[in-house]
Amino acid sequence: MSHQQSHEKELLSAIRQIPKTIPQTGTSSINISILLTVTSNLPLTNLESIERTIRRGYYQILKTSTAFHPSTSKIAYHPLTWLDLCHENGFQREKALRAPLGPAPNAIFFAIAMRRLNDWAPKVREAARERLPTISENTNPEFVADVLCATLPHWVSWGRIEEDDRQVLLSIVSIKKVAESLKTRILSTTSGPTASVLTQLGRRDVFDCHLEEIAKKALQPSVRAKAYRCLLEGKVTWCSGREWQWIDQRYRKGRFNPILCNRALTIEAPFLETLQSASIDRSPIVRRVAGEILIRNLGRLGDAALILAEQLASDSSPSLAERGRFILCEMIKPA
Repeated sequence: MSHQQSHEKELLSAIRQIPKTIPQTGTSSINISILLTVTSNLPLTNLESIERTIRRGYYQILKTSTAFHPSTSKIAYHPLTWLDLCHENGFQREKALRAPLGPAPNAIFFAIAMRRLNDWAPKVREAARERLPTISENTNPEFVADVLCATLPHWVSWGRIEEDDRQVLLSIVSIKKVAESLKTRILSTTSGPTASVLTQLGRRDVFDCHLEEIAKKALQPSVRAKAYRCLLEGKVTWCSGREWQWIDQRYRKGRFNPILCNRALTIEAPFLETLQSASIDRSPIVRRVAGEILIRNLGRLGDAALILAEQLASDSSPSLAERGRFILCEMIKPA
């Protein structure tokens, strides 16, 4: 049995236990603690499948359990819970978002709330825009940071999300305790698309003041490389989507090209010192960025360019050493 099948089985089993927690005298309360225990242990890597499984299991108990409708074959009214964010009925999802459910009980349910920004019902998306900032303020910042790290690398593929919705997510990043949790993850994460997370966070200036620390201390080389590139270029560049370009309409051939946007940094790092720091980084991924920036700025660096080029020419990475030799050749060419 695959991990996904195992998770699906656990989810459905937990949901089937929910009717047993409802008092026989009425539906005044619904206890979903058993589901929270299961979902708290799930990874945030396949949220669509998790949400679909919860929706299916919830529909089954609403339709069949006598605890919800003891005297009728129809689905009766029941108190709103976080489960209703997965309800098949858009009106119910909207009501759940507007209800005073309190903070998200774990990362999975906060992710489900965030995914309502890409809901197929416009009114649900509107409710998510209005309510998500408040939910985020009250939710454990560790949950919020976890979900943002899982979501930001992929949100450009959300087909129904609008620019106003993206601004809502970016406003959540600006919450101080959430920003602190995100910074900790960016510095300490050793794998995954953390560099993409940093890139998308760059849409706002919240992390500009942390870029120097990230460049020097982040454990992931690609994250350090991204931070150094931003500091040396004085801007952050990100992908905001993709657009179709025809190569040959006759044969129906084409490709999707990224739509790139950028923003100037609100800070200015000392260029030469930053370049020198990048050139001695322990990872060739970062040193490659230093070599690229050095080639672009030979004219403005004077004698310092020669020292950096000689250092690059003696690099332990063959490709970087070749780049350094190329720079030296370019510098001794007659004008």
